[in-house]
Formats: sequence, structure tokens, C-alpha cells
Amino acid sequence: MKAKLRQMPYARKEYISGAPPSKLSRFTLGKFSESFTNRYVLEAAEAGLLQHGALEAARVAANKVLQDRLGENNYFLRIIPYPHIVLRAHKFLAQAGADRLSQGMKNAYGKPVGLAARVRIGDPIMEVRVGDANPEVVKEAYRISSSKIPLKCRVRAFKAEGEEK
Repeated sequence: MKAKLRQMPYARKEYISGAPPSKLSRFTLGKFSESFTNRYVLEAAEAGLLQHGALEAARVAANKVLQDRLGENNYFLRIIPYPHIVLRAHKFLAQAGADRLSQGMKNAYGKPVGLAARVRIGDPIMEVRVGDANPEVVKEAYRISSSKIPLKCRVRAFKAEGEEK
């Protein structure tokens, strides 16, 4: 979802009845080690909203590639944005003959249907730390996982000290 980034986020869950739980089950995967000298960041190339289902799908896709190619303890994957904005939808029937069931746009505030995280240009979405592994493995994992994200993304590589490669 890219719409409505100019508005205030609808995020106060203590006032929202029926706000759904996040589909994102884990934010960190793998095993963190000080010996992981290379850091690869998937960052947003455009601003938008990332739904929690898209973040979970991207996490599962990247983890699958990294675990198959590098092994379980040879990488550290972290999801950075937290989905806290509650998305609303005004549900109504639009088929033929549904005019008696639907009220149109009357009281069209919408019910909570999901969660999203707001990202801006250059914000990191995922971070992977590896040792001296082939960088093509991480780039392949990011290529597959970025297809699950509805925004354009780019990959940046860093050394452990923080400077870009």
C-alpha cells in the first residue's frame, strides 16, 4: 500500500477495538556472532506502507534461501520495521442486487483489517550479517524476498566497521 502517507497513522491500539495481531512471528533469525564481518541491508527505494503479511512473506523467503545455502548458524537475519499502523477497510457488497444489503458510503469509517509499517526512502527493511560467505547468496535471498514487498528496494553492502563496500 502506498496511499495516504500524508495522514497521521492510526496506531493507538488501546483505543481501537478489534485491532488484529501481527502476522510477523519473529524479527530475528539465525545466530548472531561477532565474526560476521559483512552486513547487507535491503532498503526501500520509495516511500510507502508495508503490510505485516508482506513482511512475514519476505522474511520466510529470505530465511529459506539463507538457511539452505549457508546453514542454520552461519547468518543473522533481522527485520527492522515494526508494523504498528492499523489499516481500515469499508466493507460493502458491490454485486448486482446488493443495493438492499449495502449502505454505500454512509458511516464509511472502516473496520480494522491489518497492520502496516511506514517506511520512507532509504529506510532499512531487512539486515543480514554473514562471515566470508559468497555475497551472491545474500543478493539472491534479497531478490526473492523483495518480490514479496510492494515497494521498490535496493541492496547495500557494508563492512563490519560501518563503511560501505
